[in-house]
Amino acid sequence: MQGTHEYIGDVRNNDILIDINGEHFHRDQAKVSVFDSGFILGDGVWEGLRVENNTVLFLERHLQRLFEGMKTLDFLPDFNRDDISRRIYALLAANNMSEGVHIRLMVSRGVKATPYQDPRMTITPPTVVIIPEYKEALPETVEKGVRLYTVSVRRGYSDVQDPALNTHSKLNCIAACIQAEKAGYDEALMLDPHGFVATCNSTHFFIVRHGEVWTSTGDYCLDGITRAKVLAVARGMGLGVREKNFTLTDVYNAEEAFVTGTFAGLVPVTEVDGRIIGEGDGERPMIRRLQSGFRDMVTAYIDGAGKEHQRA
Repeated sequence: MQGTHEYIGDVRNNDILIDINGEHFHRDQAKVSVFDSGFILGDGVWEGLRVENNTVLFLERHLQRLFEGMKTLDFLPDFNRDDISRRIYALLAANNMSEGVHIRLMVSRGVKATPYQDPRMTITPPTVVIIPEYKEALPETVEKGVRLYTVSVRRGYSDVQDPALNTHSKLNCIAACIQAEKAGYDEALMLDPHGFVATCNSTHFFIVRHGEVWTSTGDYCLDGITRAKVLAVARGMGLGVREKNFTLTDVYNAEEAFVTGTFAGLVPVTEVDGRIIGEGDGERPMIRRLQSGFRDMVTAYIDGAGKEHQRA
């Protein structure tokens, strides 16, 4: 049993440098205050980034989402997007990293005078932590796919906790993941408050139905960057694409199903709630087309826009 974030261990990670507020620390010495808002309250936002060929993929889009999250939470950063971009590439250079790297970029509101939720208790600028690791998805995960279990934990309304915000407060998704794991599955499939399929606990969910690519409306899930890229690939191929409400009946009777995410890209789903997806023969022609198209998009980004970040 394995989720999409299972990875190949790499001993080089034992000696990585981590950036904390612009300074580099060996991983054994990298620490934040116990009074930090992120530790005390989960008060922060984050991004997961992939590095290929010395290029942070789709970095400008990730930074856009990060800064929009800070604005929504009323952070006042003492840095801009170019500052963060330079810090990321400087850290990669300091670690001599250029390929097969996953980065966790985290920003909390900052350090508090006392452990209390009121933002006015914060006495420092936001805390920024950048953790790069050599991390590749398990080949068998990408090739064989994952099994999903529909959990009772729902994706909620935006007036309770906006699911579009990529915050440190992930208990909703963690509870879903726990329930799926206890049921013997790899990851959780989550419904929205109306009973329609929304997303997974850590990835976005798609089905192929009647020869078209379907995913949720996006009203109850994160504004996924890989999700958007795969939708663009599908449309560019002239495929029928629908962002719509659909139910578990559609899922159980889909020709193919897959999930998307920054870490593993596009991963097949083989089973949902004990139902084998499609014919179970492992052919998955639509998934293979989309995987190839997505790789072409990544290559084009590296050859184009990504080089601008390297030169910055």
